[in-house]
Amino acid sequence: MKIYFFLIIFLEILFSKSAFAYFITIDAYDRECFFERVEKGTDLVLTFEVSEGGFLDIDIHIVGPDGKMMFQSERETRGKYAFTAHQGGIYRYCFCNKMSTVTMKEVMFDMAVGDVKTNIEQEEDSQDEQINLDNKIKDLRTALTGVKHEQDYMSRRDLIHRNINENTNYRLVLWSFFEAAVILVMSVGQILYIKRFFEV
Repeated sequence: MKIYFFLIIFLEILFSKSAFAYFITIDAYDRECFFERVEKGTDLVLTFEVSEGGFLDIDIHIVGPDGKMMFQSERETRGKYAFTAHQGGIYRYCFCNKMSTVTMKEVMFDMAVGDVKTNIEQEEDSQDEQINLDNKIKDLRTALTGVKHEQDYMSRRDLIHRNINENTNYRLVLWSFFEAAVILVMSVGQILYIKRFFEV
């Protein structure tokens, strides 16, 4: 029975739906929209983060298939929004950079699409055990997918902070060379100025 259980878990993980993180660049005063077709009862999780540009803020909104605004936020740096599809159809999520007139923004995001929730009820005891086992496997797969998304999110955050640190280090090195050059020029200037006093 344990071998059967682990085999099912392995197959569920192997064939589970995966999510990919995307990097997009949104020009100043522009908007980028993406679409996801799902069935009613599907779990959706949108995570995003602005990695470059301006004050690292972006406007976001999610619209359902019926045209109803499900989520709207302005000037967000990062966020995570989870919801269950209230009806089947195409869901649209847009990132807007309308508030910026000069700066383009780089946004990392991913939309994790889960499984459709179904309630299967059987009367036989042997099938109840199988259903309970299947439900536990689905819960485990959902939890593992959540952990994977969190790890992806943390690795993206690490990448962003590493880029910020490298950029800051590069600027400090340039500033150090600039300071050294200024000190050298000032020293030579002072030597020439003082030397002029002693010339007859």
